Amino acid sequence: MRSMFLFISLLLLSCQQKNAEKQMVRDTAAVQEMLDINLAKRIFALPVHCLTQEYPNKLGQVLGSSKDLKSPRTLRPLFYGCFDWHSAVHGYWSIVTLIEAFPELDNDGQVRNLLDQHITVENVQVEIDFFNDVNNTSFERTYGWAWMFALQQTLEQSKDPQYHKWATILRPLSDLLVKRYTAYLPKLMYPIRTGQHDNSAFSLSLALDYARVVEDKDFETLLVQQSQRLFVNDVDCSLTYEPSGYDFLSPCLEEARLLSKILPQSDYRTWLKKFLPEIFQAEFALIPAVVSDRTDGKLVHLDGLNFSRASCLYEISRTLPELSHLPQNADDHFKYSIDNISNDDYMGSHWLGTFAIYAILNK
Repeated sequence: MRSMFLFISLLLLSCQQKNAEKQMVRDTAAVQEMLDINLAKRIFALPVHCLTQEYPNKLGQVLGSSKDLKSPRTLRPLFYGCFDWHSAVHGYWSIVTLIEAFPELDNDGQVRNLLDQHITVENVQVEIDFFNDVNNTSFERTYGWAWMFALQQTLEQSKDPQYHKWATILRPLSDLLVKRYTAYLPKLMYPIRTGQHDNSAFSLSLALDYARVVEDKDFETLLVQQSQRLFVNDVDCSLTYEPSGYDFLSPCLEEARLLSKILPQSDYRTWLKKFLPEIFQAEFALIPAVVSDRTDGKLVHLDGLNFSRASCLYEISRTLPELSHLPQNADDHFKYSIDNISNDDYMGSHWLGTFAIYAILNK
């Protein structure tokens, strides 16, 4: 009986790994199709540079006493760079995603060596200890948690043995955040509908992708049920009031994207016609957001909005044939902001590349 249980467990693990690897092949092909090597190099350089840049840094923690006043690297020896914790996490995600698609970006292995020095059992334990501090149990809820799932997903679905090693080391932290999310969601009585980090739909979408790739059925079921509870009765979302001045997410489009992942096609069509009816019009088009000052950490959010809008429009368009007009508008948003990704100012350079890559993966 025990040997049979072991055999079944290994078989399930093998199937899970094969499904994850197939998804990675599709993601890699998408990146290669949309990015030329020169643009990939430009985006790649940004997170690589900031992974070891400790300052400026926005800690975002709650201090329990003077003992908690420590440097970013001491508090979070793994995710201390890139201005804040969640940006460090999705900086890692950007790096491993791009290396998978363009191995020549790290021909000499220096970046892999850097990641290997950072992703250690000891460093992950310090990160876990921080999340277990009574004052920071909700730290980075749920935006940073969701990017941690995206990073874990990419490592899990790769065929690269080094990625598998990193996935194993990081898994206790990801598992902890799954437990936190599982405990939190039923207590969230109303969704958070902002255009910034705490948007509920965006994080739920990333988390759902992760749950499905790693075949965590319990987590997937929870995410689907809670997403339906929070959003399925919504109607008449007004794009008239988007964007707000600091948005990098579209509340209406992120919700529409999330529901496209959990409703059957016919049900989704019915829901979307009530929620966002204008999106079915052939002439529907959003105007890309304009950034007036890219040195301002909040105003530059709008470049990110152009990428996240593109990501949503690409993904939504694939669900219903009558939405085939949406990808052109998505392309317009992507092209409008892609040339603005540079290392000219840290306020944009430390994170915008991630959103460009994410849009590409959803095309």
